[in-house]
Amino acid sequence: MSAVRIPFNKQVELPGNLDLISEAVKSGQCAGNGPFGKRCETFLEEVIGCRRALMTTSCTHALETVGLLLDLKPGDEVIVPSYTFVSTANAFALRGTTIRFCDIRSDTLNLDESLLESLVNEKTRLIVPVHYAGVACEMEAIMKIAGGTGIEVAEDNAHGLFASYQGEPLGTFGTFATQSFHETKNFSCGEGGALLLNREDLIERAEIVRDKGTDRSQFFRGEVDKYGWKELGSSYVISDILSAVLLGQLQRREEITARRGEIWNRYYSELKNWASASDVRLPFIPDGRQQSFHMFYLIMPSEDARNRFIDVMRGKGIGAVFHYLPLHESEFISKKQYTDPCPVTSDISRRLVRLPIYYNLSVEEQEEVLGAVKIFEC
Repeated sequence: MSAVRIPFNKQVELPGNLDLISEAVKSGQCAGNGPFGKRCETFLEEVIGCRRALMTTSCTHALETVGLLLDLKPGDEVIVPSYTFVSTANAFALRGTTIRFCDIRSDTLNLDESLLESLVNEKTRLIVPVHYAGVACEMEAIMKIAGGTGIEVAEDNAHGLFASYQGEPLGTFGTFATQSFHETKNFSCGEGGALLLNREDLIERAEIVRDKGTDRSQFFRGEVDKYGWKELGSSYVISDILSAVLLGQLQRREEITARRGEIWNRYYSELKNWASASDVRLPFIPDGRQQSFHMFYLIMPSEDARNRFIDVMRGKGIGAVFHYLPLHESEFISKKQYTDPCPVTSDISRRLVRLPIYYNLSVEEQEEVLGAVKIFEC
């Protein structure tokens, strides 16, 4: 098997970023809640417009914080799409809640809002829409359903930082939103995340939960004369060194997003004719969405075609990969005997494949990827 020369993803490489890391190390404040973490939080609050941003060790831990803040417990139900990463469901399954899986739309691959009302009942506490590939869910409809029933909404915005819906930034619709800065994301520090809060009354508790259940943040601000254990929490504060890695990228968000957009648009324009002739679907972006250019995927005509495509691309040294396995079909859920059907998820997950897209993908590498795709016969 040929070695992969053009990987599916690469960490963003920017000049000057090592200087920020060095500054963080030399400051002597490498633990969490340091100056670089606070600068990242301020940046997110100002650019996105949320009430408060809290840097966390991962998007997973940001989601777990939501479960703690809502005091979710056995008997409560949380609605998530089946086509998502396991963390979206696992963060709430840890609290003993029942996970209800919603199928996805066949066009955007987002949670199908038309199915929500059939899943909502008196036990429903939370809806978690996932903005797949950084393309917004139908937030107007989702918020209307949630608002009419008193259900909270937490946007899983791992893919969609700086994207928008109807001109409003993703992360500002739900009571909560979570971000990922994992190495596969547009803006990355290897492992990291953030919890965005849009309700003032939850901010103090969120700080406590994030800091091992203590009011240490208030202590360091001089608001209390000592700190102690206030409620359940965990160690969810990210190292300041990792925040330094991230800050340099956030400060160049427009450049990074524009570069990814150039690659995404080139893929789309040059593959349209091939896709049409090959019965392959390209990504769909509805009106009123500004996407994040997180992902470029192909939906192949069959699972066999998808698998052959991956093998052929790998043989040419190009990393093309599939994506999520349906959570409602997972071994863990099968043991629990949950039965919510998600036929679109089952179908799409077997046919979808993603192409390499990252900031440092050269023009020559793009040409190689496009050339390999165009000669593939489905």
